[in-house]
Amino acid sequence: MPLLATTPVEKMTGPYARRWWALLVLCLSLLIVVMANTSLIVAAPAMTADLGLSSSDLQWVIDGYTVPYAALMLVLGSIGDKYSRRGALITGLVIFAGGSVMGSLVEETGLVVAARAVMGVGAAVVMPATLSLLVAVFPKGERARAITAWTATSGLAIAVGPLVAGWLLEDHSWGSTFLVNVPIAVAAVVGALLLVPPSKAAGMGRIDYVGGLLSIVSVGSLVYATIEGPHFGWGAGPVAAAVVAGVGLVAFVWWELRHPHPMLDVRRFLLRPFSGSMLAVLFFFFGTYGAIYYATQFLQFVLGYGALETGVRLLPLAGAVFVGAAVTGKLTPRLGVKAMVGSGMVIGTVGVFLLVLIEKDSAYADFLAPMLLLGLAIGLSVSPATDTIMGSFPESELGVGGGANDTALELGGSLGIAVLGSLLGTAYRDELAGLAGDRLPAAALDTAQDSVGGGLAVAERLATNPAAGPRQAEALADAVNQSFAHGVATTSLVGGIIMAAGTLIVLAVLPGRRARQRPGEKPAGARETE
Repeated sequence: MPLLATTPVEKMTGPYARRWWALLVLCLSLLIVVMANTSLIVAAPAMTADLGLSSSDLQWVIDGYTVPYAALMLVLGSIGDKYSRRGALITGLVIFAGGSVMGSLVEETGLVVAARAVMGVGAAVVMPATLSLLVAVFPKGERARAITAWTATSGLAIAVGPLVAGWLLEDHSWGSTFLVNVPIAVAAVVGALLLVPPSKAAGMGRIDYVGGLLSIVSVGSLVYATIEGPHFGWGAGPVAAAVVAGVGLVAFVWWELRHPHPMLDVRRFLLRPFSGSMLAVLFFFFGTYGAIYYATQFLQFVLGYGALETGVRLLPLAGAVFVGAAVTGKLTPRLGVKAMVGSGMVIGTVGVFLLVLIEKDSAYADFLAPMLLLGLAIGLSVSPATDTIMGSFPESELGVGGGANDTALELGGSLGIAVLGSLLGTAYRDELAGLAGDRLPAAALDTAQDSVGGGLAVAERLATNPAAGPRQAEALADAVNQSFAHGVATTSLVGGIIMAAGTLIVLAVLPGRRARQRPGEKPAGARETE
């Protein structure tokens, strides 16, 4: 085998010899894409202080990455299938690195949002390419193990992102959390050229660009409305986006049902393993991303942990992901997908419900069990669900399959952070108004109600005000902490109920191991050969 991998996967007579090294490159690429969001969790306070971000500004810094990331994955996955999956991976990494360099250099809010948008476009190319290359490179007998490693990398990134960002923020500005992506992206590009074989779909035909455009409009509008509406109210913008999303989705389904070579064959949703796994990914990341989002805020603001300390305290979650991945790799072949996905969702639901017990005097130990359960749930359920989704697509549509899986993941995570974050904010504001509303001027109360960070900042200012003094400042800080703990508990109750309902729906949709298709029936989209 020459140093530079040049033999297309489709022309190999046996499994690709360097497939496990190729998997390392794919996991490295995945790592920085997920880290781009998780590292922002601990970098957000420094960015807010340095750039003077309002809550709306900070939300757009997050959304600037999320909207293009979610909206473009299906289309860019299809383009990768058509022309070159390895080329798509390298192109995406280069775009992602360029956006990271830009983000590390700019000092204006609008330019930071633009840099995050560029990174989101790069991530939308990288994510489906990693899954499509994985499935193309690995034979069926090894694919589940490879997808398990891919899933474990996502869990690792949840903890590594805050840890690395926290370490950098000890001695550097927030811009360093962008710049750290660049050497990793360069290493992944070099690794892709040396270790990942070329791959593209054979006889794919023309790309359904109309369907692709409709998917971009519908998914992008849905993500925008989902994020903006709950956080900032259902004004003209979010309502219009929701209407566009609905109309676009109907148009997309209508077009795909009539197109001879659709971007995504929507009839595939009639397959219970596929639709059940898609729902599992969406519901699961709704609950887990939302819970991790506000649990991390509690660690930073209420318990007072620094960025690095917060990152260290998320490591048990990553460890639990690896344990769950090891367990699911051994048990899924014996018990089946439904048992493992259902078990993972039940465990994740319990983890979210445990956060209902959080109070203002809660310590890190009170978060340890929920974090371990959420990590274990990720390891148990995401890998078999992803394997099922990818197994529902023929070789010519692996990029689309990866895009569908990742869109469900990103949409679920966006919904979780937006909806549960909005509930958290509402519960926090209402509780704080009841505890401290009669003791603060209207302007100070508005600032304190904006976020837990804003509330603690008002308390710090009161401490230096001779007219108020430390006693009033301490009382406000106590009220802020109590209000945020109340918000966490209330939000976790709602999130747990939604997760429980989602678990029941997924268990009802996913077929059991004994479910059999009728004689002579072939599932739509199933591979002709393995």
